[in-house]
Amino acid sequence: MKEPLYRSIQNDLKFQIQKGVYKIGDYLPSENELCVAYKITRTTARKALDELFKDGFIQRQHGKGSQVIERRKSLGLLSLKGFSEAVGKKVETQFLQEPGFRDWINNFPFKISEKELENPCIHFERLRCVDSEPVMLENNWFSSMHLPGFIEMELVDGSFFKTLSQNYQIEIIGSEQELRAMTADSELSELLKIQIGAPLLQINAHFSTSKKDFNIYAELFCNTAKFPVGNSYMK
Repeated sequence: MKEPLYRSIQNDLKFQIQKGVYKIGDYLPSENELCVAYKITRTTARKALDELFKDGFIQRQHGKGSQVIERRKSLGLLSLKGFSEAVGKKVETQFLQEPGFRDWINNFPFKISEKELENPCIHFERLRCVDSEPVMLENNWFSSMHLPGFIEMELVDGSFFKTLSQNYQIEIIGSEQELRAMTADSELSELLKIQIGAPLLQINAHFSTSKKDFNIYAELFCNTAKFPVGNSYMK
């Protein structure tokens, strides 16, 4: 069955957003401009923009047009981006383990599909800091399917999710999280520069994506004594 014309226009605009042709804060062409560029009716142009809005890529502003937004804000993903916003400082990231092929871990809280297990696992570990003070330890595991060349490339703007979107056209479409209070052991106390036994928040997260059977699995250890957990984390 032939793809509807509005869907073709929607996908083309989405691809341009993913590749950074239109960046966050930019405005897409108006309905009239889309009509001229794609030789389509205004109804088709409006439908394509409506679908981009539903998918969380744009916001519609009366009198201004369709503005590209940070898509994860519309998903309500549990996050830690609030660090930099709360303290007015830049969050620094340090790789403790660069992306590489490693074994899948056992007893992970979320079920890993058989399709994923058929492919090598990629893992990386990062430490997030504010003013050189470590505030979060982050581990990520995911299948190498759909990601040729990933371990050799630099992350786009230091962001894992942006890299998936711009380089592979893979979007995060949902998430599940498990949270529990815990105390720091000797390893975590050394990494996060806190006392052994200090309270921490552990977050196990499963991010589903636009690719079937491709998911991101994360484990976060957060020192929330000074910095709050927000809901728009930029991975």
